[in-house]
Amino acid sequence: MKLYYKPGACSLASHIALHESGRPFDIEAVDTVAGRTEGGADYRAMNPKGYVPALRLEDGSILTEGPAILQYIADRHPEAGLAPVPGTLARTRMQEQLNWIGTELHKAFGPLFREGSTEADKAKARINVAGKFDLIEAQLGDGPAWLVADQFSVADAYLFVVANWANFTGIDLVGWPRLAAFVDRSAAHPSAQAAMRAEGLIQ
Repeated sequence: MKLYYKPGACSLASHIALHESGRPFDIEAVDTVAGRTEGGADYRAMNPKGYVPALRLEDGSILTEGPAILQYIADRHPEAGLAPVPGTLARTRMQEQLNWIGTELHKAFGPLFREGSTEADKAKARINVAGKFDLIEAQLGDGPAWLVADQFSVADAYLFVVANWANFTGIDLVGWPRLAAFVDRSAAHPSAQAAMRAEGLIQ
């Protein structure tokens, strides 16, 4: 398999999951503005949506959308324990988390990265993100270290990547100590370290 990614983008979650799987894979960076891969290929020809991640499967087909890719990786490598067993409430809870992170938290960060956003747009976005962080902080409580079934899952990988954007968008996590601890805990995970190192985000 080959993962098409942009350093530090939401594709980092899929990169982390691939490292967790323990199976070999390739990666290739994408310039989403120019629509070209690092190797010079027309990225939009393989993924007309133009954004990352995209995962080229063994048969050459392309899978898109981060939550779908994360669940595919988890299901292809059940021995890695990246997702609860299908059909269980825990699995549905994990899907609940993935959906919320993707449609609410991830989207809330949009104006903070979008070219052309005004300072007013960004200020409003920070308030919106803060409200989402309040919900996560309450959910984390004083309970398990991870989101579902007290085991690192693809939902944790996704939340880590998106929540960590706070550090690049002028949002101080000091106001959400449980979430800050979650981000630190996730960042120290060996698979996260390996993926971030491969993307040039850490030494």
